[in-house]
Order: sequence, then structure tokens, then C-alpha cells
Amino acid sequence: MCSTCGCSITPSHDSVINSKETVAKTVESKTVISVLTQLLSENDHQATHNREHFDQHHVFAVNLMSSPGAGKTTLLEATIDALKDEFRLAVIEGDLETENDAARIRRKGVPAIQIVTGTACHLDAHLVHQALHHLDLTGLDLLFIENVGNLVCPASFDLGHHRNIILLSTPEGDDKPAKYPVMFRAADIVLITKTDLLPVLDEFDPNRAAHYFRQLANAAPVIQLSAKTKTGLTLWLNWLRKEIALQRQRISHGYTARPGGTADSMRLSESSPLHTHGSENEIHHSHQ
Repeated sequence: MCSTCGCSITPSHDSVINSKETVAKTVESKTVISVLTQLLSENDHQATHNREHFDQHHVFAVNLMSSPGAGKTTLLEATIDALKDEFRLAVIEGDLETENDAARIRRKGVPAIQIVTGTACHLDAHLVHQALHHLDLTGLDLLFIENVGNLVCPASFDLGHHRNIILLSTPEGDDKPAKYPVMFRAADIVLITKTDLLPVLDEFDPNRAAHYFRQLANAAPVIQLSAKTKTGLTLWLNWLRKEIALQRQRISHGYTARPGGTADSMRLSESSPLHTHGSENEIHHSHQ
């Protein structure tokens, strides 16, 4: 976390930053965070509460993360079109400014809550909690949280969700998993998006991207898709259907799921026989 990008000064962090117990003064009298783990601890406490709230309402919550422009909102629009008659959906949108993405989702007939973060380059559990005050979870099946476009900070904050979805678009380059390992280590699934551009972006090699991802010792599935042409979309939709069904089973047995990369995620995964990941070295191709 850093002060220059604003990620240590979200509105929900004000009480911690201003607390005498958790900050220190430099010789120049500049306020600095003396214990950054305190912020994460406060966030994790709220995230646990959020997850309990989702579980009580039997809502499966997923966190979409990527760099700006990777196609998160376009993917959501295609997903809503495909699943809106099958599941009851809602979206929480995170952006520094504007309600543009939330407006796009609402035009699909799905409730969308916009979080405007100002200078903060990620969502945190407190911001999501505040958004939930404006969203009725009763009767919902699936909640998408579209995080701020950023391949660094969002991976460090548990929002109370159940699964991390990381998008990697073909214009970005296939080496992003190697360059941003923290983000991709936290992935429960990687979606290689905008594959309709591969014929003109032949420097992007999906198998090389998957290789870099596997080098992070993450066996989560990798799916190639294009929300524009719908190629590969069925694989993504089936992954969602399977995860929703598994989460319902977990809840019925008193378990829940935590996203990859969060504290205790491996311990909890091992304790629940219902948790599954894709097979190692698996990359999905589609010829729909």
C-alpha cells in the first residue's frame, strides 16, 4: 500500500489512519502508518462479517479484478444476458469516478450499486459493506463485485467474497502473470479475454500466459473467451454454475469458501471436501 496512489486513504481507513495507536510522526511531522497490518486486520474483520452476511442470504459473491480496459463490464453484460433467466443477479461496481459501468449494468435490468473511490485504487471490505446497505440480498443467487481496474492493490484486500476472477486481455501481453504475481496467485480462475483479437495480436500466446501462471504454483482453471463473439463463454458460465452449486452444498454443511490468496484460504479449502480447483496445467480452448 502507498499514499501516492491513494490506496491507504480510502474513506473507510480514516479512523485507523487518524488513530494515535496506529500512526507515528516522522521528524518532519509527516503522518505515516506505523503498522500497516492494522489496516488489513480491520479490513479482514469486516470481510468476515460481509461473508457471513452473504452466506446467511445464500448469495455467492465473486470479485472481478483486472487492469483497466480488460473487459470486466463487457463480460458482465454478456454473462447477465446468458444467466438472467437462470439466476437472480446483482452487481457492485468500483471506479475512481463516474457511474458509467453501473449504468450499463442497470440497462440490462440488473440492480447495480456504484462505489466511487475518489483517489483509492481498490475496493475494501468496508466500502463493500456500505454498498450492501443499498442492496437487498434477499432472493439473490449471485453477486458480482467489479473491482477498480488495477493489477496490484485489489489482490491484497478480502472483500468478504468467495472467489477471485482475474481477467487478462490479449492487448496487455502474455507476461502479466509473471509481472504481477500477487494478483495471479490469488486467482480462483483466469479468463483470457478479447481472444477475437488474437489473429491481429499474434505476439500474445495464450499457452505462454498459462505457463507463466502455472509457474506461480496455481492450478486454477484458465479459460480463453471473447465476450464480443461469445466464443468460450459457455465454459465460463459452466464454471459459475458449478461454483454456485458447490457453495450451496458448503452452506448446507456449515462451510463457506474463501478466495485464493486470503488468510486461511488453504486451511479452509482443505477442511472442506466440497472445494475444487481445475486440474493442473489445464487451459480451456473453445470452438463454439
